Amino acid sequence: MTVTEISKRLGLPLSSSHNLLQRMVIAEVVTMTEDLRYWLGPRAVRLGIRIVDGLEVRALSRRHLLELARETGDDIYLAVPFGGRIAYVDRFPGSRPVAVDIRLGQSLYLHATSVGKLFAAHDRQLRQRLFAQDRPKLTEHTLTGAQEMERELDQIVQHDHAISRQEAIIGVIGLAVPVRDDNGALVASIHVSTLSNQMDAQKEADLLAAARTAAAQIERELGREHHAGGDRKPTIPAIG
Repeated sequence: MTVTEISKRLGLPLSSSHNLLQRMVIAEVVTMTEDLRYWLGPRAVRLGIRIVDGLEVRALSRRHLLELARETGDDIYLAVPFGGRIAYVDRFPGSRPVAVDIRLGQSLYLHATSVGKLFAAHDRQLRQRLFAQDRPKLTEHTLTGAQEMERELDQIVQHDHAISRQEAIIGVIGLAVPVRDDNGALVASIHVSTLSNQMDAQKEADLLAAARTAAAQIERELGREHHAGGDRKPTIPAIG
């Protein structure tokens, strides 16, 4: 469409529409052709694809996450990346739900939540953002130092899961395992939220095993093949 057509559709002055479109061109949300017509830009297309993929993961995950909540009795969340942030897009309360008010769609701390650390560990841009931004000390257990955070992220890559031990909320432990597509790219994370006074080494191992089983079931529905021996080596995608 031309700027005149867009201006009429929006009911805005021509000058306002032109200024808005110029800013969108700079942001790669739209592009302008040689005949001065505007089309969706690469950034808008990438965002649209990402949203569709996220919704697909959400739809395919629901029955598996519901079963996981029933099996473990703990609250189960599904987290996905949206642009440069991580957010929960689904929740399944367990039989002993953790009374934490976490809204779906709310941006999660990269340094203090298990899913935030998981995505930051596996994505270069998110890792850089984690170290570039402030890391508030939410509880006495929150990791804020650069060196200890580097060690934490490296261990997450090595073990392919992340744990937040009362780092965001006192009394709550979060475990996160990855969900990958058929190319091995990290597209979502299963998050298990449980009370710290109910956690021991055996329960931690059991929760991780159950969450990994659910992740593998979701990955199969996404078209990822799982071979004997379990090849789950991570890749390092660019989310931003």
